[in-house]
Amino acid sequence: MPHTNKSSAPVAVDIPELEGRYVDLDGYTVGFETYKADVDPAELFRGLPDDRCQCPHWGVVLRGRISFRFADRTETYAAGDAYYAPPGHTPVVTEGTEVVEFSPTDELGRTMAVLESNMAAAAKAPA
Repeated sequence: MPHTNKSSAPVAVDIPELEGRYVDLDGYTVGFETYKADVDPAELFRGLPDDRCQCPHWGVVLRGRISFRFADRTETYAAGDAYYAPPGHTPVVTEGTEVVEFSPTDELGRTMAVLESNMAAAAKAPA
């Protein structure tokens, strides 16, 4: 049976706000994410339907707090909570938060392609 843990998962994202380690386990990506700053990445979802993440996520908050904004509500989870974030959300995360998250790999890849494109465009934009 495939498995992973934070120590063996490779670092795929290491930016000032986030360290992310990700492994595909038979069609589902396990993400170990540690937030080094408060993060509201809503602008990065521009171009997706309703400018919101369309990938579902299941996760556990190990430390800190994560919120998911939907068109009609905000749901917040704290250390010790398990959560399900259906499509149609944008996350807001506080500094010091650590989560383990499970997402369908194909859907996550489509979402990440848009985020990466928006990040690249923002980096090229004049200050």
